[in-house]
Amino acid sequence: MTFSEKIRGIVHRGAANANDLGSMGVLKLEIMQLQSQSEKLIAELGNEVYESLVDRNQASVSRETPSIRDVLNKIEGLRAQNVLKEKEYRSVNKKRKADLTAVE
Repeated sequence: MTFSEKIRGIVHRGAANANDLGSMGVLKLEIMQLQSQSEKLIAELGNEVYESLVDRNQASVSRETPSIRDVLNKIEGLRAQNVLKEKEYRSVNKKRKADLTAVE
């Protein structure tokens, strides 16, 4: 292998690693945004329960109460998205580590 081929290989691996790190950064940001949205919806859920019990004078609320059900469905959707993003993050990280190990 010539010197220029070695340099090209190093540059290629460095570019691939930078690309993986960029993807991981984007995924981490998306995960944090999903978690933030979930936290806001949980606060909204608490507010909705409070309003139902105190302001609307309902004796009880349940998972089947329409306003509660809607917020719970949104939270569950965000959590499902979060699980997928975390799996994708781990996959990219695992690939990156395998690529780095192969270089050594």
